[in-house]
Amino acid sequence: MTDSVSPVYEARYGWDPKTTAVVALSAVFTAALLLPDIPPLARVLGLPLFGAGGLFMAYVAFSHKVAFRVDETGVLLGGSPARYRATSAHVPWSDITAFVLWRQNAGGTSLPYVGVTRRDGAPPLPGDGPKARAVLGALVPVPAEVAVASRAVTGWRFDKKRLIAAAAHFAPGIAVRDHS
Repeated sequence: MTDSVSPVYEARYGWDPKTTAVVALSAVFTAALLLPDIPPLARVLGLPLFGAGGLFMAYVAFSHKVAFRVDETGVLLGGSPARYRATSAHVPWSDITAFVLWRQNAGGTSLPYVGVTRRDGAPPLPGDGPKARAVLGALVPVPAEVAVASRAVTGWRFDKKRLIAAAAHFAPGIAVRDHS
């Protein structure tokens, strides 16, 4: 019997190195803010920031919700774990013209994204609208319609080879364009 790998590509939120580091640092800062000689203002400002931020990142990791999935029906762009149902979007293969891998510069670093380009006339996705497109058009290095149909690779691990294999299996004519 041979081992076969499913052609479905699914990535879930979990404990990637960045999430682990953020939760650990948040715990250290939260503990430091509880030391006796810390000024009250530092506690009032720091505890919600580091305590709540660390707890939220831990919640994201423990949620194991689907962040990104490619299967026979199309692509699931998983939403924010805090508002998962409202921000997730399923894009059927009939609406997809390509995959796009891109990066958003943020200060001294950049954040990877994976998304899809969609055919003209495809139904709007959550968060799509004239205001969102205007803001995105000014801030991102890809067209706004690509940004709306993209997800940041944060809180989960992206596997480019598995994406390419899944796309080739389920939609052989769909290209994977790497602009990262």
